[in-house]
Amino acid sequence: MRQTTFTRKEDIKKEWYLIDASGKTLGRLATQVAVVLTGKNKPSYTPHNDCGDYVIIVNTDKIELTGKKLDQKKYYKASRYPGNLKERTAKTQMDLDSTKLVKDAIWGMIPHNKLGRKQINNLKLYAGEKHNQEAQQPKELKLNYRA
Repeated sequence: MRQTTFTRKEDIKKEWYLIDASGKTLGRLATQVAVVLTGKNKPSYTPHNDCGDYVIIVNTDKIELTGKKLDQKKYYKASRYPGNLKERTAKTQMDLDSTKLVKDAIWGMIPHNKLGRKQINNLKLYAGEKHNQEAQQPKELKLNYRA
């Protein structure tokens, strides 16, 4: 009788992927990136190990939101002091820091525990065309949805 084998930390081989976010929809991009970060696209997926890959996303300032989300979607920020709740629309958040918009969408789709915090650190976001990870020789990742 064969037993189930689990992937060990030593056996995990991580790869680097590059995604150009220009013209892509935020939610559809975020779901596919979350799958790659958690490693659920690999046959050797193990829930208790960080078997996901590294993802570099460039051109986050050119990402699109459908419908009226640019004006109606709100992002909240607060300290623990009374009356300090700040809100921004997606449009103002996009103008200030578009990488935070993308990171928040992806963070909502991965587990909120120690492993999820480790996996979100494998995500590198850049608002422009240039990135600092040329030495890792990232592969172009094609997304599996129609535009």
